[in-house]
Amino acid sequence: MAEIIYTYHDQVYANITNYCNCNCEFCIRSLQDAVGEATNLWMKGDPSLEEIKEAMDGFDFTGYKELVFCGYGEPTCALDNLLEAAAYAKERYGLTIRLNTNGLANRFHGRNVVPQLAQVIDRVSISLNAPDAEKYQKIVRPVHDNAFADMLAFADLAKDAFKDVQLSIVDVLPGEEIEACQKIADEHGIHLRIRKFS
Repeated sequence: MAEIIYTYHDQVYANITNYCNCNCEFCIRSLQDAVGEATNLWMKGDPSLEEIKEAMDGFDFTGYKELVFCGYGEPTCALDNLLEAAAYAKERYGLTIRLNTNGLANRFHGRNVVPQLAQVIDRVSISLNAPDAEKYQKIVRPVHDNAFADMLAFADLAKDAFKDVQLSIVDVLPGEEIEACQKIADEHGIHLRIRKFS
């Protein structure tokens, strides 16, 4: 059975969907069935809200201050469960909530969902992954056209709505592309985090 709540690098994560509207060529889920303390993050179907709550209630959050919504799918594709589960975690366990996202939620849902997310989420990490639209389409392989622009538009809305917003890239990019990504982040007034590929 797939894990809903798992730990990785001393943090707690919530795996609430396996569906993703991207197919990144470097995604860890294409290489292995789980990360961290999890043994399997692949689900036969998305868990219900009650199953997510039960998984939280079955986990000992002692010593943890934050819950990160990030698993083997894009959390915002399961928006209703994301919103309800994040609210539950904040109210019941007093946790700070972080969302790791590809930033395509508004495009996916056809509307601006940032105000809803901002009601229950404290911190957001948005995957930039590439220095321009052409490389983004090639590396991230989103189901949407013009996804690079949509992701940056989401980031601009997010920086005004959340306490903490960052763009992220993986350190496998060539140096000149990392520099270009830093320039994009600076232009948008958002911190850039360079993640280690593992």
